[in-house]
Amino acid sequence: MAFLFLAGAILVEVVATSMLKSTDGFRRLWPTLGCIAGYTFAIWLLALSITHGMQVSIGYAVWSAVGTTLIVLIGVFFLDEPITLAKLVGVVLVIAGVVTLNLAAPH
Repeated sequence: MAFLFLAGAILVEVVATSMLKSTDGFRRLWPTLGCIAGYTFAIWLLALSITHGMQVSIGYAVWSAVGTTLIVLIGVFFLDEPITLAKLVGVVLVIAGVVTLNLAAPH
C-alpha cells in the first residue's frame, strides 16, 4: 500500500511542478491555486506512504528521483527545454543514488 501512496504522490507532484510555469510567478490565481493544492496533496500522499511502513529516507529519495526524472522529460518533450549532457548525467546520478540507498536499506 505504501508504494501506491508514493506513486500517487509522485504523479501529483509532477503535475503541480509542471504547472509552475503557467503561474507566471504566482501572479495567475487559478494555476497558483492548482500548484498549491497539488503540492499539498502530494506531501499528504508521501506522508501516508511513510506511515504505511516505508522508510522516510527511501520514500523521499524515490519521490524526488522519479519526480526529477519525469520533470526533466516533461521539460524536454513539452516545455521546449534543451536536453544537455549535464541533464542526462544529473538524472543518471540521481537514479544511481536512489538505487544505492535502496540496496543499503534493511529489508
